[in-house]
Parts: sequence; C-alpha cells; structure tokens
Amino acid sequence: MTDSEQSIRLIVPEECAGSRLDQAISIIMPEYSRSRIQNLIKSGHILVNGSPSSQKNKVLGGESISVDIPAVEVREDQAEPIPLTIVYEDENLLVVDKPAGLVVHPGAGNPRGTLMNALLYYDKALFALPRAGIVHRLDKDTSGLMVVARTEFARQYLIDAIKLRNVKRHYFAVVQGTLPRSGSVDEPVGRHHHNRLKMAVVSNGKPALSHYRLLEKLNGYSLCEVRLETGRTHQIRVHMSHLGFPLLGDPLYSGRAKMPAGLSEEARAMVLNFPRQALHAFKLEFSHPISHDTLSLDSKLPIDIEAVIHSLKMVA
Repeated sequence: MTDSEQSIRLIVPEECAGSRLDQAISIIMPEYSRSRIQNLIKSGHILVNGSPSSQKNKVLGGESISVDIPAVEVREDQAEPIPLTIVYEDENLLVVDKPAGLVVHPGAGNPRGTLMNALLYYDKALFALPRAGIVHRLDKDTSGLMVVARTEFARQYLIDAIKLRNVKRHYFAVVQGTLPRSGSVDEPVGRHHHNRLKMAVVSNGKPALSHYRLLEKLNGYSLCEVRLETGRTHQIRVHMSHLGFPLLGDPLYSGRAKMPAGLSEEARAMVLNFPRQALHAFKLEFSHPISHDTLSLDSKLPIDIEAVIHSLKMVA
C-alpha cells in the first residue's frame, strides 16, 4: 500500500526573519516534528527558492519554500487481523490494552504478528503515520495501556507530552522481597557493559526516575505501584532489580526465584512457572491533543497476575 506523496508550497512570513530554516518551517507547519523537518531538509525534499538549503541557514522572510512529503510505502500484508482491546478512541487517538506476549513493533525475529500489524488492520489510515502512530512502547511480556496517535498533529503532541513528562504512566508490579512503604529510584539507565541484551544502572546512562509505593505484602513478595517520570528501556525492571526487589518472573533481571518459608505448594508452583515479568501498565493520564481535557484511562489486572497474587496469599 502506498500513501500518495504530498507537495506543500508556502512563503516564509516576515516575522520569521532571522530564524533558522528548520525553526521557521516548524512554526509554519507545527503538525510536523522538528526532527522530521530536518530530515526532509537533509534529504532534499525541502527547497528554498527552488534550491536545496541547510537547516542552519537563516531566512529573511518572503522566500518561496516547497516541501515534498515522500510517499510512505507499506506492504498490504502488514495489516493483520489480530484482536485488539480498545479502551478509548476518537478521530485523534486510540488507547489500547496490550496483552502480554504481543510485540509492539516488527523487528528481527518478529516480522509479523505485532501490535503495529494489528493497528494497521484496525485503521488503514495509520499507514500514513510513522510506526502506525505508536509513540511509546511496552516490552513484549508487559501488559497494559498504550496510547496511539491517529493524526500527525496528535502524534507530535503526544511525543512532546511524553518528553515533557506530561503523560502519567502507572504500573502494577509483583516483586521479590518485602518492599519499603514508598520511595524513588533516580538512577541513569543504559546498556549493560557485558550483556548486550540487558540494560543496567550505569554512570553514562540516560536519566531515569521511578516512584514506587507498596500496596500489599505477599508472603515474601510485594504488590506495588510504580509511576514513571521517564521511559527508558526496561526502566522498572532495572530499577527494581537495582534496589534488590526484582520482578517476579523476569527472565533477565530476577535470577532464580526465591521461595520464602511458608508458601503453599500452589504458590511455589505459580512462582516457579510464572511465564513473564509480573508487570502491568494499569493507568494512563494525559491531556487530549485537541480539547486539552484530561483523559484518565484504567485497566484491570490481567488474570495471570491476579492468580499469582491470590496464590501468594495462601500459606502452607
């Protein structure tokens, strides 16, 4: 499937005089991100008075600008009829409740069968947006809420809101050990020095801030709520492991499952065989890109996490 190429012609207004080219075009075309505009300039898809230019060149006002938006080519078979749970939708965005086991984007080892493939089937208009409007991600085995843009304006608005920490993301997690009542982890996260599959707290990592709150003690485990200020890869999994409270079932960061004294045989079996990290994104709160009303969406704990919590409450 190919989205038709769009050509835009515009004149730089006098009030933009003295601005960099990319800044001026960002003002005139706020529905496109600065980085996308810079890429279009570098690739020759933006001409000034008929000629290529550098994004750093200053404009004088009155220049004729032509912007050619390249066609987006996506194979028709990338739209797949995968069931989706939609908890909110309008013409600007969707909020989906992703099940555990569903990969967000196609990639090595997962060319099909992803959330992106499902979204392209659900709404063919998403072919025109980068990553089908997906603006953030959850790990394959993390379940819960994700917001997806349906327009370029909404996409850039949500990306900026996430960068400015204006999207509130809350998670339920079951962790090993008895967690303190509440606290924060403000530690940089980056690629593990020796295991490239893992992330870790490293001095040269990106800033990462997580807040946690104990909800219930579970016989040597804890149910907690974690709220993210930033969204680094594996952030909650890394931060809780760094504290000494790794997530139940986490194949990368938990090591061997601990068996506190007093656990029932059912609880032991559930802990040993729990197939994923016990992490669920249960709440999203953000301002709507058009109305600016606050949207607050919730998702119930999935059955597998509910079951292991119930088992952990049972004593031998």
